[in-house]
Amino acid sequence: MKSQFFSKDFIYIYLILLNSLSFLCFLIDKRRAIKKEYRIPESFLLMISFLGGSLGSILGMRSFKHKTKKWKFKIGLPLLLIFNIVTFLYLLGFIAI
Repeated sequence: MKSQFFSKDFIYIYLILLNSLSFLCFLIDKRRAIKKEYRIPESFLLMISFLGGSLGSILGMRSFKHKTKKWKFKIGLPLLLIFNIVTFLYLLGFIAI
């Protein structure tokens, strides 16, 4: 029997919080771009997506029409979403690698 590294509740809460944060980061960065203010670095947006917030990032990107022309977001975020899904299914015990 496979042991779990984290409780399922912890993983669900982590994903909800991180995806909410990534969605808000795209909103904030879009507003700052319009006002020509200091922006959130692209590396931070990609890092938060890599750590599990890729769905929130994709929803933010599409909702606010932000970063939609940049290939690392257009191609990278869907790839990170696949990576996130596989990783969290493994952590939840639904798949074994």
